[in-house]
Amino acid sequence: MSATATATSVQELDKQLNEDVLSGKIMDAFEKYYADDVVMQENSEEPRRGKAANRKAEEEFMSSVEAWNGGSVTASAINGDTSFSVWEMDITFKGGKRVQMSQVAVRQWKNGKVVHERFFYNKG
Repeated sequence: MSATATATSVQELDKQLNEDVLSGKIMDAFEKYYADDVVMQENSEEPRRGKAANRKAEEEFMSSVEAWNGGSVTASAINGDTSFSVWEMDITFKGGKRVQMSQVAVRQWKNGKVVHERFFYNKG
């Protein structure tokens, strides 16, 4: 497969994953787009390894959310098998704390699946 074909595939997959997340299909997107051996990391925290551990973390995060008030991907880029996206999110957590945050997601893709994802954001 040529580098251009790979970039196009990654671009299409990343766009669809982002659209699924923005439309509220977060767990469906996780099941569809993430590899069984995926490694995910928040900022410089210890990485979580494997789909089961990351599924649990995603479910815990989702259960802490009272309302998704809005979100968007404001920029994205592809470099080979790596995608970058800038997210703006407005979330109300259970207990009423409303947070507006920006984050960058960096994903590495292999065989049509995310094998590594790291989020960079200010915990402010």
